[in-house]
Amino acid sequence: MDDRVPRPPAATLADVAAAAGVGESTVSRVLRSHGSFSPKTRERVMAAAARLGYVPNRIAGTLASSGSKLVGIVIPSLANIVFPDVLRGASQSLEADGYQPVIAVSEYDPLREEQSIAAMLAWRPAALMVAGLEHTAQARALMASSGTRIIELMDLDGPSIHLAVGYSNLEVGRASARHLLARGYRRIAYVGHDLAADTRAAKRLAGFEQVLREQGLALQDRETVAAPTSVEAGQAGLERVLARAKGVEAVYFSNDDMAFGGYFLCLSRGIVLPEKLALFGFNGLAIGRVLPQPLSTIRTPRVEIGAAAARLAVAPFTCDPPPDPRLDLGFELVPGGTA
Repeated sequence: MDDRVPRPPAATLADVAAAAGVGESTVSRVLRSHGSFSPKTRERVMAAAARLGYVPNRIAGTLASSGSKLVGIVIPSLANIVFPDVLRGASQSLEADGYQPVIAVSEYDPLREEQSIAAMLAWRPAALMVAGLEHTAQARALMASSGTRIIELMDLDGPSIHLAVGYSNLEVGRASARHLLARGYRRIAYVGHDLAADTRAAKRLAGFEQVLREQGLALQDRETVAAPTSVEAGQAGLERVLARAKGVEAVYFSNDDMAFGGYFLCLSRGIVLPEKLALFGFNGLAIGRVLPQPLSTIRTPRVEIGAAAARLAVAPFTCDPPPDPRLDLGFELVPGGTA
């Protein structure tokens, strides 16, 4: 015996047309806001659709019109505000243009990202936005041959498939190192999260170390946690560095979350910032500006990146002038009070 609850039949376009006393083509025009119909007709159709709980079949509409209103977005994490900020900028812009964002989260797993990209492309979206430039070979092949506009986000250090919007992570690392060196720090350590998973953090560290080498210096110590970024990981990482490396003057963190952990460790131990130890982060999160000593960091234009990528996603393919394939929105160094 089948004890499953039967699924009620979904309301159809024909049901709405019958309830509103109009033809199906009129209902279609009203729901798509396309073509001619009177305000009274629209009111009747919308009231009937609401009463019946009608949900338009967007996939069927896409097949009929050869034009999807979906834009896929694949991001690595929702663990902090960074990628939600990107989504906020993208979704506001897309919805204003009548497009619907569809979101997947890879948790920094390349194979999971590949699966999400394949699933998104199967829906034939108008465009696909993906964080970063590094993907599996299969994911790159899928995107390159999909016929879908691809916009890669948050990185410009490497070849892009179609379009890229963001900033240079290498240059972020270089600017961070120059700031610390200009403040007189020479014995510098690094605390970060999983660099194999987060290739953008690895690029920032590479840029940072490049500037140190140019000055005949090297990191005094390096602690990377084989786990996602978190305040707890930053606290534990700095604790291990301080136990190993004596005389460290400054610590460069992979991002603000990790730096906040270091900040709280210093508070608990009575380590005076920045006189006894300087801390420098990345992302420019809002909480860093309201700490008793604002965090020294790099602020990135995350909302603007999402909005700019969304505009590129829905721009006509034949627009004049054509979009710049690499849109650099830059970053801002925030001196703060910890370095």
